[in-house]
Amino acid sequence: MINGFRPCRPCSVSQCPPSALPHRPAHRQRRRTPLRQLATVALLLGTLTTGLMAGLFAAFSYAIMPGLHRGDHRTFVAAMQQINRAILNPWFMSCFMGAIVALGAATALHWSGDRRVALPFVIASLALYLLVFLVTVAVNVPLNEQLDAAELPAGGDGAGLAAVRERFESSWVFWNLVRAVACIASFGCSAWALVLHGRAGA
Repeated sequence: MINGFRPCRPCSVSQCPPSALPHRPAHRQRRRTPLRQLATVALLLGTLTTGLMAGLFAAFSYAIMPGLHRGDHRTFVAAMQQINRAILNPWFMSCFMGAIVALGAATALHWSGDRRVALPFVIASLALYLLVFLVTVAVNVPLNEQLDAAELPAGGDGAGLAAVRERFESSWVFWNLVRAVACIASFGCSAWALVLHGRAGA
């Protein structure tokens, strides 16, 4: 006892009355829900897959196609044929198609609650990636199929390969640049949406 007062002993959490315990605001409790966790996972997957696809298309624009452009017609056609065949693998298809699924799910999961703050950027990311998908399916894939049908002559450069390359190269390069820019923008939107999503749940 000090000057007539007895110092209080700190009580454990189990001994304290409920009114003495710190109270977590209700809005903080609501944020950590399974629905919010699903929204986080979907947006993370959307950001990851759009980033991977943006890197692939950009690499074609600034490295692969400029490198092949320096080769002769036979080298160009043969290399592109092998690339187009090799790229049709589960890793590519998982990223290419998975981005649509992930961003579509993220859009639906951000439609309500405090998650809605990120919705405009999620929608923008999905719209931009759908443009990437349409350009790929409507332009790049048909050009790839035309190139794949070209036969390589047994020897020499082949006069016919020059025409095949001319019909393919300029159009493919241009539209690949279009989808690369759109995919980079899609990745940027989804990355910023992820930032806003995180802030809303902080």
